[in-house]
Amino acid sequence: MAQAAPPGVDPREFLAAVAEDTYEMVAGLELVTPVLITSVPELEEIVWPGTQVIAIEDDEPLKTILSRLSADQIAVICADAPDLPPLLVGKLFRELGRAEITVCPAADGGAVAMACALPAPGWADPDLDDLDVVAALRAQAPGSRRVATTPGWHRLRTRQDVERLDPGLEGWDNTRALIATR
Repeated sequence: MAQAAPPGVDPREFLAAVAEDTYEMVAGLELVTPVLITSVPELEEIVWPGTQVIAIEDDEPLKTILSRLSADQIAVICADAPDLPPLLVGKLFRELGRAEITVCPAADGGAVAMACALPAPGWADPDLDDLDVVAALRAQAPGSRRVATTPGWHRLRTRQDVERLDPGLEGWDNTRALIATR
């Protein structure tokens, strides 16, 4: 995500602003308890007091991370989606009524978010950066209907992706303020 920082914007500050906006969106949802899962040292400074922070290795598989969580249902939101509409997170949970895993696909491949009940299905080994994560999960599943999708969104993985941020959308205040200074 730091490589997506626009020219003149410190990559570390960009990463923190984008991650904080994503966290703030999740923390503002009703009936949701946010947890920060990060491999970036000192990123816990962006969360509200009392928020659980789980430190992981850069290459730790999502399946392993999910096994460390305790909840009835979870949604994993990639930190590089600061303007993700909360409605799409709600749709992830709604689709769990008919599927074991729900994916919000990313515009350029991979996923913006994924939801499932815990414990996660044993057949699933999700990689949200896999360009065709939905096809991969459906191939792993005992039946393709066990994986549902919601409308997609975008992630900020390159400098060009920053142009996708819509100034008319609410939220993403930290990212907006940071890139406005460039």
